[in-house]
Amino acid sequence: MTDKQFYDWQTLGGTDDVMRFVNALEKADIVWCAIGGIAVNHWAAEQMVTQDVDFVVATDSIEKAEKALTDAGFKKESFDWSVNFKGRSKVSIQLTTEEFYRDVAERGVAADVHGILMRVASVEDTLAGKIRAWSDPTRRQSKRIKDLADIARLVESHPELWESLTAELKSLVERP
Repeated sequence: MTDKQFYDWQTLGGTDDVMRFVNALEKADIVWCAIGGIAVNHWAAEQMVTQDVDFVVATDSIEKAEKALTDAGFKKESFDWSVNFKGRSKVSIQLTTEEFYRDVAERGVAADVHGILMRVASVEDTLAGKIRAWSDPTRRQSKRIKDLADIARLVESHPELWESLTAELKSLVERP
């Protein structure tokens, strides 16, 4: 079974939704990149299946991205800090509009994640996003534990990131 087939099986057809999502943004010539678990999967030695595709676009491209995705058949739901899109699978696609991620898209890099070609945040931006998520005291415990595991996965694969960790994180994550 290929990475793409495994991902498709885990997400009940998510490969098609993710590829339609990527194609819609690329066709619209939008600067974008995936963040969160998808980006961690690119940078870490071992991938873990995630049913969320979190992404960012250049600030002036938010409306253009919304239109491109709704034109591609995704249903849209808007929130204070994100715009969520749903296709035909279990995959949830979330456009993050938080100020923290404003410049991340322009530093994105080409990647192969689960056998799907896309753009992901730089390794430094991926770690910063995971540290920010883990530090949020309002986040569910299970999400914070996953964020900590993602931080550990990144540091294991990129030991140079150790110095970017806070003292608290260094006490929780083994030094590579």
